[in-house]
Amino acid sequence: MPQLNPAPWFLIMVFSWFIFLTILPPKILAHISPNEPTLQSTEKPQTESWNWPWY
Repeated sequence: MPQLNPAPWFLIMVFSWFIFLTILPPKILAHISPNEPTLQSTEKPQTESWNWPWY
């Protein structure tokens, strides 16, 4: 049964995994996100109580 001969398919599998694990991740990670997170300050903003004139 020729389907059980792993000689040609094993090399194809090894090369395909080599491509998937070494060439593609840097290409995918090179894209930048349009919404980069910005750093926020650690101090809390000053909050004021609301003045409800109808209460």
